[in-house]
Amino acid sequence: MSADTAVPATAASSPTGPTEPQGASHPASGRSWAVFVLTMLLVVGSTVAMFLPLVPEAIGIAAIVLMLCLTFLRLPVALAMIVPALLGSYALRGELLVESTFKTLPYGQVAEWTLSVVPMFILMGLLLWRAGLTESLYVAGRKWLGWMPGGLAVGTNLAGAGLASVSGSSVGTAYALARIGIPEMLKAGYDKRLAIGAVIVAGLPGQLIPPSIMLVIYAGIAEVPIGPQLLAGIGPGVLVAVLFTVMIVIFAKRWAPTVAEEAAAQGRVTWADRFGSLVKIWPVPLLIVVIVWGMFSGTFTATEAGAVAAVVSLAITVVWKWGNGPMRAIADASVATVSSVGGIFFMLVGVEALSRMFTLTGISTGFAELVESMDLNRVTFLLMMMVVYIVLGTFMEPLPMMVLTIPILMPTLTALDVSLLWYGAFAVLMGELAVVTPPVGILAFIIHQITKEPEVNQGQDIRLNDVFNACWWFMPMAVIVTVVLIFFPEISTWLPTMASGN
Repeated sequence: MSADTAVPATAASSPTGPTEPQGASHPASGRSWAVFVLTMLLVVGSTVAMFLPLVPEAIGIAAIVLMLCLTFLRLPVALAMIVPALLGSYALRGELLVESTFKTLPYGQVAEWTLSVVPMFILMGLLLWRAGLTESLYVAGRKWLGWMPGGLAVGTNLAGAGLASVSGSSVGTAYALARIGIPEMLKAGYDKRLAIGAVIVAGLPGQLIPPSIMLVIYAGIAEVPIGPQLLAGIGPGVLVAVLFTVMIVIFAKRWAPTVAEEAAAQGRVTWADRFGSLVKIWPVPLLIVVIVWGMFSGTFTATEAGAVAAVVSLAITVVWKWGNGPMRAIADASVATVSSVGGIFFMLVGVEALSRMFTLTGISTGFAELVESMDLNRVTFLLMMMVVYIVLGTFMEPLPMMVLTIPILMPTLTALDVSLLWYGAFAVLMGELAVVTPPVGILAFIIHQITKEPEVNQGQDIRLNDVFNACWWFMPMAVIVTVVLIFFPEISTWLPTMASGN
């Protein structure tokens, strides 16, 4: 699976890295071959190392290297975890352990009632996507926020938050908004850095605001309740949306036309236009409110909230697509849901297999003892992890980052009294930053590919370096948000605490 499991097929199939090298020169091709050969040597070397008479910790490190190499080679995340887990388990305890593990693990790991929320949320997002809410969200954001400096960019950013929260995919959100928002902003006179940057960061809050597939996956990995975990993402999600809006307004003073110029370019927007735009998007805020209120009040469990949202989305799709093939839209969404859920569950099996192998090697406890010997407190440890995640994000996608780090970090988080609910929001935010972090952030390549189309770039020359520059301009605010969350964890934990009545 890709980093964003619920992404529609059109977005998911978009190239990530290979788009740029197509026109590369021979030296670049030579470097690519050199990297490939080096990676394959590491694959072979780490595999052989696991069967040498080494201490268990060394076998665990070799398994980590193998997983990173397989991920780098674009092997599906689940396989990139299962292969080293299987080899490491065999090297440590022999054939009987591997046989017993894979006899019981697949069913035992995914046959959990709490995980039934996953297909519900994915089906909901895909149904709303098929119903065609993407452009309507953008139009509503533009009409309601056009009065602000950089109103088009602000509207794009907040529309992306709403869309990502129901689609479960930052990649899918950026893919859709890039086609709609970038040409509109360029025509209005926006600097390309602001136009691209507003789209790139548009999906970040949506991965924290329920329903969030990434938070559900984290809850499955960390074995925390899904309902409280979803509530723990609301505060950070709102904070991200607000601070990025502030940043866009600041940039707009230099990189966007004035409010008067923008209003003249877009035409007069009446209150009737604003309220009329809400008619086409009311399902999105309604579903978010129903899910959050239901879990917060205790009316719904997370699974029941997902079921209600899926049923409402089904009805919305029938109404929205009436006369235009609603059954085809439902069938397409259902097939895509089965595919996505299968990938997620396969990945959870891989996570548990890798976690069990790490336990046998002693890496998890060893890392906890190392942190303890360094005398790190909660804040210094989390600041260190923020740097680690940013570095990992230069060559890894969100899911591999989470599944690699969380099983190893669990004892350390417990020892430092770090809330697992809070860490879920932190890990998802850092994982989403990985999607935009150059030089291999998947969003940068997808958006660059889209901006090659004349109807999108509006005659401007937009290079990959321009997309990377737009990413870097917005990265400082992402770091500020993360630091604020570290020093004020209550932003994430207060809602789950209130909901539990403690």
